Amino acid sequence: MADTDNNYTTWNLTPLFNSDDDPRIDDEKELILQNAYKFINKWKDRTDYLQEPVVLKEALDEYEEWDRKWGTSGDQGYYFGLRRSQEQDNAQLKAVTNKIKDMSIKIANDIQFFTIRLAKIPEDKQKEFLEYEPLSPYKHYLETLFAEARYILSEDEEKILNLVGPTSYSNWVRMVSEFMSKEEREVLDEDGRRAVKNFSEIQSLLSSRNKRVRDEAAKVFNAVLEKHSDSAEAEMNSILEFKKVNDNLRGIERPDFPRHLGDDIDSEVVDSMLDAVSSRFDLAHRFYELKAKLFKVPKLAYHERNVPYGEVEEKYSWEDAAGLVNKVFANLDYEFGKIFSELVDTGRFDVYPKKGKSGGAYCTSGSTKQPVYVLLNHTDKLKDVLTLAHEAGHAVNDYMVNRSQNELSAGTPLSTAEVASTFMEDFVFKELLKEADDGSRLVLMVDKLNDDISTIARQTAAYRFEQVLHTTFREKGYLSKENIGTLFRDKMDAYMGEFVEQSPGSENWWVYWGHFRRFFYVYSYANGLLISKSLQNSVKQDPVFINKVKVFLSAGSADSPKNIFKKMGIDITDRSFWNSGLDEIERLLVETEALARKLKKIS
Repeated sequence: MADTDNNYTTWNLTPLFNSDDDPRIDDEKELILQNAYKFINKWKDRTDYLQEPVVLKEALDEYEEWDRKWGTSGDQGYYFGLRRSQEQDNAQLKAVTNKIKDMSIKIANDIQFFTIRLAKIPEDKQKEFLEYEPLSPYKHYLETLFAEARYILSEDEEKILNLVGPTSYSNWVRMVSEFMSKEEREVLDEDGRRAVKNFSEIQSLLSSRNKRVRDEAAKVFNAVLEKHSDSAEAEMNSILEFKKVNDNLRGIERPDFPRHLGDDIDSEVVDSMLDAVSSRFDLAHRFYELKAKLFKVPKLAYHERNVPYGEVEEKYSWEDAAGLVNKVFANLDYEFGKIFSELVDTGRFDVYPKKGKSGGAYCTSGSTKQPVYVLLNHTDKLKDVLTLAHEAGHAVNDYMVNRSQNELSAGTPLSTAEVASTFMEDFVFKELLKEADDGSRLVLMVDKLNDDISTIARQTAAYRFEQVLHTTFREKGYLSKENIGTLFRDKMDAYMGEFVEQSPGSENWWVYWGHFRRFFYVYSYANGLLISKSLQNSVKQDPVFINKVKVFLSAGSADSPKNIFKKMGIDITDRSFWNSGLDEIERLLVETEALARKLKKIS
């Protein structure tokens, strides 16, 4: 069991360095440079590793060892990155970090020849290398390089696209984002006073429990979006054109294919997930109907979808939260509890808010030889328990990958990055439900459904909007803000249903939604959570299935998600897989509806 009585509520960074001025830091810098250029100088003028499997094995072994032991910034890059999170305003830390970054960039630029040349190996040689058994530890790493290489242009063409990227893409995106970030308006705040708020603060007021506050915030928010909608129209058409040109040059017909390729996931898997979710938008419709009844209104206004229902007053200290999470993890599998306890006992959590500390929460893992660390801002609220479970899920995942995979197979692709975290979080959520009274249970269940619907149904609708946006643009050549707004509202209405009003101004909410500028990123939210829920379903039906979950949690990027699950006996191209995850949401929805009726909150 985790010993939360120890003194570790801040990170123990001594596995990296003893202090910011540890003399080993300078010594390591010399070793980082020495080992990087030892590899570079050995291989930069050679071509035999591109022709002979035996030589490529030698080169990859050395590259993997360099990346694992040193990388471009060693332990000091990791150490000072963590320290920056603890003291964001520390000028000395900023200066040290910038120097390390300069070194890292130079090494990265000088060593990138290796992967660029590997990617350009002719296809007949690729097959020979992939079939060479001693290279099997690097097989999927090479497969990924080779797959992406098919769409890489000549060096001169890539250079031109990089040079025009800022004027055709990033400058446009930054311009509209900065226009909105500079906006300030006078609104009613939570204290009932009128105050000047910035755009981000106005956005947070949209979910205020006070209807006057949220309604006025929505009016102002919509006015800001309308003000900048003409600029956003020009921006969106410019970046859609840039994307079209890029795809055409590379011979890519499907606009979302580059996202799938980069995330190491088959398009048929994404299509199967999207189809399954879209066919069950009725779950979102039923949830918003329930929420409207709980708020005793005929319909929710568009901006009211995320207004919280009720409150849970119970406090959870760090000791309480860690104890609960440890119990749930250990009940799932002894090893999960053991890993969590080790993380607590060795000071891998930075627990409490402090002046200058980074906000929010995250889990980070450097190389496979470096410790996993988790940043929290624990304030004894129930949400903090779920945040701990979520980030600890990432930590267990990283821990298991790091001990199982080589450095080149240790990453987790975006497509499955949130599986472990939401898997663990949901089991902790179920434990919280057991301990709560009926009133608190209803609050928890509504809040959980709200998150699940937003993550799965809303993000799927957003992806569908992106698909039709790109397709329509390529057919018409230009889209007015009214065209874009109509496409957006149509997809939002499809998932929300009749109990959410498509309020005036909601047609412009695409203007601020940054993910649409990252092109098809949003599928990953729904994808990860639904995989998690499907795995939860399987564990509930057969607790021994947790052993297959452990296989997945250890796999990293040693193979594609499709193949990893196939080895577990799971076909993620089959809609029934995704439906089993959606069944989990439906069960919670049915239970929530029944509890609301029992408590006479709805009729």
